Amino acid sequence: MVARVSTVAFQGVDVLAIDVEVQMSSGLPAFNLVGLPDKAVGESRERVRAALGAMGLALPSRRITVNLAPADVLKEGSHFDLPIALGLLVAMDVLPKDELAHYTALGELGLDGRLAPVAGVLPAAINASASGRGLICPAAQGGEAAWAGDLEVLAPADLIALINHFKGTQVLSRPTPRIADQGPVPLDLKDIKGQESAKRALEVAAAGGHNLLMIGPPGAGKSMLAARLPGILPPLDPAEALEVSMIHSVAGQLTEGKLLRARPFRDPHHSATLPSLIGGGMRARPGEVSLAHLGVLFLDELPEFARQTLESLRQPIETGRATVARANHHVSYPARFQLVAAMNPCRCGHLDDAALACGRAPKCALEYQSKISGPLFDRIDLHVDVPAVSPADLALPPPAEGSAEIARRVAATRQRQRARYAGRARDGAPIRSNAEADGQILEEVAAPDLEGRALLNQAAERLKLTARGYHRVLRVARTLADLDASEGVRRLHIAEALSYRRIALGR
Repeated sequence: MVARVSTVAFQGVDVLAIDVEVQMSSGLPAFNLVGLPDKAVGESRERVRAALGAMGLALPSRRITVNLAPADVLKEGSHFDLPIALGLLVAMDVLPKDELAHYTALGELGLDGRLAPVAGVLPAAINASASGRGLICPAAQGGEAAWAGDLEVLAPADLIALINHFKGTQVLSRPTPRIADQGPVPLDLKDIKGQESAKRALEVAAAGGHNLLMIGPPGAGKSMLAARLPGILPPLDPAEALEVSMIHSVAGQLTEGKLLRARPFRDPHHSATLPSLIGGGMRARPGEVSLAHLGVLFLDELPEFARQTLESLRQPIETGRATVARANHHVSYPARFQLVAAMNPCRCGHLDDAALACGRAPKCALEYQSKISGPLFDRIDLHVDVPAVSPADLALPPPAEGSAEIARRVAATRQRQRARYAGRARDGAPIRSNAEADGQILEEVAAPDLEGRALLNQAAERLKLTARGYHRVLRVARTLADLDASEGVRRLHIAEALSYRRIALGR
């Protein structure tokens, strides 16, 4: 007899159905695991053997063959422990074959039979629901699986509890969907004195999902401004929360199996490698750009990142996807993120202050800014100078308007955009903000009036704007019009959008 248990493998956020086939036959005692397993899957033999032994069950002295079908798909991860153990229990007549046929199982086994959390429970649950199956997963992730819809979820703490459930001596209740706490109170823009133009740019970036670059001397408040961006962004809607949580689930970063509710804010150190930023490694895991999907990727000290790492951002910014191509992997992750970056104007940081600047100015600024290529500069919608704050500004009382007031305007603007782009898509993904509009859709929604068109054409000629730069000006102008609750894009919106286009030194 061949016992079969269903489980899954992951290819990016896509789920592949895998059958675990267990056969016990006569011959010399052996435990063979076939079907292209990796090292973690191969070690399942010892974990499963120890877990069964902890319950007083010994493997029979027979030839045991476990096949992971289809055999040409690479099997990675420790989540194959549970389906292998269940297949063995069915082959040993400990569990009924018919009941397990209606479930997809995944989980890692401890040596004492306890079930440990694994990556990918949420997408596995969604796939099981679509296939009309139930899901068996570790108890710590039952709340995560329960979000997948109306499916039966069994979330035992250990293997013996699952056996008792199928034998009728214990009942496993359906877990309750869990959602992450709101977290600490977001930082408030009232804490920042001065920098009104930078605050305005931050509001525009939040309202339209635009990329933002802040350039200024050390201590001007660039990092403080970026840290307060999450406080003015609207929360994730249910569909977005599920989409973001699926990526974090595959990466194994859903804390206690709770669905995310706040937009991601990722701020990797400038020593981050290319695979950690874009994705990759031995198992082609999602990188920071994908973990920041529908949220913010903040890169502080932008020129200090490796040149190759920065250049790898160009494709995800344009396409909204990060593709990891390796000899044995070719996976794609969603990466529709908002890039916010900060940098000094030069290495010493005091280019505009003759008393503090080094003796190599402005050559040092040319060398420092040249670390960022023109194409990457061109993909950033908003460039804003953040000057040093004067002692007079620091002595002023806190501003009357803080994050709460700005967040209300941003939420209203985002709602206008949702209504405008309802039912419209780009590259197969729904358009949610002005920053994602392109082509004919952008021409329709952001067509300026006659005066605005004349100003844009004149500026494009004088500033030598690329076609990409031209369209990014239109996107920002559309956001400015939305902030003003204006149906059309006017000259003043084009003028302010053009003020955010930067002509870098030496270009």
